[in-house]
Amino acid sequence: MNELLTPEEMAECDRRAIADGIPGIKLMENAGRAVADAVARHPLGTRVLVVAGPGNNGGDGFVAARVLSERGYPVRVMLLGPLEALRGDAALAAQSWIGPAEPPGAAVEPARAQAIAGAGVIVDALFGAGLNRAVSGEARALIEAMNASATPIVAVDLPSGINGASGAVMGAAVRAAESVTFFRRKRGHVLLPGRVHAGPVRLADIGIPASVLARVTPRVFANGPALWGIPVPRLDGHKYARGHAVVVSGGLASTGAARLAARAALRAGAGLVTLASPREALAVNAAASLAVMVRAVDGADELATLLADRRLNVVALGPGLGVGAAARDLVRVALAGERAVVLDADALTSFADAPDALFAAIAGRPVVLTPHQGEFARLFKFPHEISDKVEITQSAAKASGAVVLLKGPDTVIASPDGRAAINENAPPWLATAGSGDVLTGLIAGLMAQCMPPFEAACAGAWLHGEAGNAAGPGLIAEDLPEELPGILRGLFSSPRTTP
Repeated sequence: MNELLTPEEMAECDRRAIADGIPGIKLMENAGRAVADAVARHPLGTRVLVVAGPGNNGGDGFVAARVLSERGYPVRVMLLGPLEALRGDAALAAQSWIGPAEPPGAAVEPARAQAIAGAGVIVDALFGAGLNRAVSGEARALIEAMNASATPIVAVDLPSGINGASGAVMGAAVRAAESVTFFRRKRGHVLLPGRVHAGPVRLADIGIPASVLARVTPRVFANGPALWGIPVPRLDGHKYARGHAVVVSGGLASTGAARLAARAALRAGAGLVTLASPREALAVNAAASLAVMVRAVDGADELATLLADRRLNVVALGPGLGVGAAARDLVRVALAGERAVVLDADALTSFADAPDALFAAIAGRPVVLTPHQGEFARLFKFPHEISDKVEITQSAAKASGAVVLLKGPDTVIASPDGRAAINENAPPWLATAGSGDVLTGLIAGLMAQCMPPFEAACAGAWLHGEAGNAAGPGLIAEDLPEELPGILRGLFSSPRTTP
C-alpha cells in the first residue's frame, strides 16, 4: 500500500468502485465507522463534536456521529451550510443521523465558531482532501476556533485546509491529533506541512478493491523497501563484482565532504571505493582513509585517465569540490562515458548559469542529481518557495533527463519516466553538516552494485533516514555510515532483497 494518491485519483477510485457495483453509501458507511472507531478510543462519556462540511467529507462525519451516538457517546453535530443543500450519499448520511428528530435543528446545529467550546474530542469533517481553494469566511473561523480550543481533533481523510496533492496550507488548516483516511494515503499526508497537520494517519479499508489501482495507475509512492531491493552479495562473489566507486575530492581545505561520501559508498556495499584527490590534499586524504583507496588526480585530464579503467563504474562529484570552470570540466569528464554518475552540491552550483549544458551532457545516462532547495532553485530556475514539491521535482527530472532527489524533511525522488517517491523516515537531527555528503555516497555505493538510478536514490534516501533514526539526537555526519551494518542486516533478512 505504498501508493500515494491525489484527490483526483482517489475520486476516480471511488467512481470505479461504485461503477463495479459497490454502493457509494456503503463506502461512506464504512468510512464513517472507521472514524467512529478512532474516536471511540476516548472513554465512553467523552463529549464529541462533529463539524461537518457540505460534501462527502461531511457525510462521513454524519455516519460517525450516528455510530458514536449508538455506542453511548454524547454527540453534537454542526453543519457548515444549509441542510437542504446536501446531495447524494451525504444527504442520505445526514438523514440517518437526523432520524425522526423534529425539527431537524434539534439534531444539526449551524456551524458557528463561537460554539466550538465544550467538546472532549472534535471530528473535523469539513473538507478533507478535495479542497482546491483557500478557506475563508466562516470556514476559516471554524478552523481557527478548533485549533484554539486545544481539544484533540480527529480529521476525516485529511485535516481541513490542507491541499491533498501538495500538502500546502490553503489559508488556514486544522492541526489534528490524528487523521483517518481511506483506501490509500494522499500525497498531502506525507508532504510538509500537511504531514505535521495530519498527525499519525490511520488507513482504513472501506471496501474499495485494490484492483482499481491498475486502472488509475498512480505514479507516486511512499518510499520504502517495498519499492526496491537491496543487492545481496553472492556467496561465490568477490569485491570486484560489487562495483568500484570513485569520489572526487576538493582541495586541501575541503576534503572532509568527499571522505564522508567515500566511506558511505563503502558502507552501502560498493566492493571498492577510490578517492580521487588533488595532490595538494593527497597526504590528508591518505592519512584519513583506511579501506578507501586514494589516487592522485589533478584536473579533468587526469580524471579522464583514471576513468579509462572501465571497472570504475560510478563517479560521485560535488561534496567539497569547489565551484567554477574546473568543477564543470570534471563533471563533463565523468559524464563522457557510460558509467553512473551522482552529482551534488558544488557540481550542481557550477552549472547554475548553464543548466542546459549539464542536461545535454547527461543525455540519457544513468545520473542522479541530489540538490537541496537552494541548489535546486539555482539550477532549475524555480523559486525557493515550492508549493507542489512532487510536481516540480518531476518537471526537473524530465527537463534534465536525470533522476532528481530534492532534499528536505520530505525528500522527493523523481525519475524522468514520471515515477516519484516521497521519503518520510528522516529525523530532524539529520540537518547537520555533512549529512548530504553521506547521502551522495550511499547512492553512489548502491549504483556501483548496479542498482538503477531511481531505485538507488530511493534506497539511499531511506537508508539515510534509518541511519539518522538509529544514531539519534546529537548525531554528526560521521555517525551515519556506522549505523548501516545493522540496518542492512535487517533488510537482508527480509524478502525484499536481490541476489
